[in-house]
Amino acid sequence: MIAPLVDLNRCEGKGDCLDVCPENVFEIRRIDEVAYLSLGLMHRLKLRVYGMKVAYTPNADACRSCGLCVTACPEGAIKLARTA
Repeated sequence: MIAPLVDLNRCEGKGDCLDVCPENVFEIRRIDEVAYLSLGLMHRLKLRVYGMKVAYTPNADACRSCGLCVTACPEGAIKLARTA
């Protein structure tokens, strides 16, 4: 299966992926505390500026690998990758 992977070091939670995905794979929500603490200081500060929101893929198994999210993301934070 191929699914979108979001790089939380780059994601600013703007929601372009949410807008273009025909399969409703994405959601924009507050970053999980564990994920937030795993980021470096500069990335944590950047997230504070952007409202602490990032993209998550709760419906990744619905992805059809169209790539619209990859091209729509202004930060280049999404890539499609083969999953187990």
